[in-house]
Amino acid sequence: MQHFKRLANIVYLLLIVSHLLATLALAQGGREVLVADVSGPVTPIMLSFIERALAEADLRNAEAVIIRLNTPGGSVDLTKEIIQVMIASDVPVVVYVWPPGGFAASAGTFITLAGHAAAMAPNTSIGAASPVDGSGGEIDETLRAKIENILVADIKSLANRRGDEAIEWAQEAITEAKAANAREALELGVIDFVAEDLDDLLSQLDGFTVKVGGEEVALNTGDVRTSFFEPTALEELLGIIATPTIALLLISVGSLAIVYEIINPGGYISGIIGVILLVVGLFGVGQLPVNYAGLALILLAIGLFAAELFTPTFGALTAVGIAAFILGALILFNTSEFSYRIPIPSIIGIALSLAVIVGLGMRKVVQSMKNQPTTGREAMIDAVGTVKVPLDPQGRVLVYGEWWSASSEDGQPINVGEQIRVTKIDGFQLKVKKAE
Repeated sequence: MQHFKRLANIVYLLLIVSHLLATLALAQGGREVLVADVSGPVTPIMLSFIERALAEADLRNAEAVIIRLNTPGGSVDLTKEIIQVMIASDVPVVVYVWPPGGFAASAGTFITLAGHAAAMAPNTSIGAASPVDGSGGEIDETLRAKIENILVADIKSLANRRGDEAIEWAQEAITEAKAANAREALELGVIDFVAEDLDDLLSQLDGFTVKVGGEEVALNTGDVRTSFFEPTALEELLGIIATPTIALLLISVGSLAIVYEIINPGGYISGIIGVILLVVGLFGVGQLPVNYAGLALILLAIGLFAAELFTPTFGALTAVGIAAFILGALILFNTSEFSYRIPIPSIIGIALSLAVIVGLGMRKVVQSMKNQPTTGREAMIDAVGTVKVPLDPQGRVLVYGEWWSASSEDGQPINVGEQIRVTKIDGFQLKVKKAE
């Protein structure tokens, strides 16, 4: 009984210590700023990552969340969801366009303006949110007016608290594709700070007042500790796959593997790998605003490459396929929501690699058409054998190690041991003549 009481006292003491440590941790959490690096096109993966970062910051009772943003833009619908999540956050959200040389283009402009505070690193840019059509060109006037009016209304609402100059610039970023560097954006009131790095940003944010949930909150970022919110391994992998150049490369390599399987059937490994890569590449493309005309041209090119192997046109289908592939790759990621051009050397390199593989396959097909059959009934024609039972005119011969009933083609007798050549197969009987 005595031992039991001692054990109970120890457990009780441990509970008290644990509670004190937890309280201390929560107290320290209020002096923490969570930093989340967000880069690349606006995709469902980005939305999920930002949602997790804000939820984690709320759980830790963080002072603020700093989103270091570098994006060429992306889906309007996803951007609106990100904005809604940011506005609804109980933790102040600071959007920091980073690193130097980075940008918050198109949809990135909306995300930056949606932050409770906004900053940019030197040599960064923001703006150019004008809509374009599926091939990167101009949209029909009526449709363009509808899209612009909706986007202008949204961006003016976000920029409303930043003054008339900021509102006017934000509107022109939509209607005239205007852009601004960090210093210009600061002068216009589009952002609150130009910060050299994270420490500089935290120093400038200290004491800055933001409105969160309708209430004014003074940020306390002096001597605050920073924690970096890392993506999961799956998010990192999906982020790589959803990169335009990587997605196109996966589709191309997968197609090459399938073409190789067609050329050398029977192994299955290259075919299986090809199908997997092709599916993963198409998944990556599906995460991005894609021009379906460009995707159709790429798939058409792959179909033409495969058709070349079955109906050799001595390069005609391959040439058309290369042209279709290059054109499709150029417009694949140019939509009204997102404009991204894959480097031309990459496109040409992938297209030529496909053409070389198809050329090697076509050469192998042509060679196989010229080769004499080596198995089956066709292989017996013109084969040479030996007479084992005299042909007068019928007898038996040995061909390819097998015994066959045979008859002399011209009716002339052929003696045992003489060489014969097969001229015809009639059921299970050979027609033969003396070999010259």
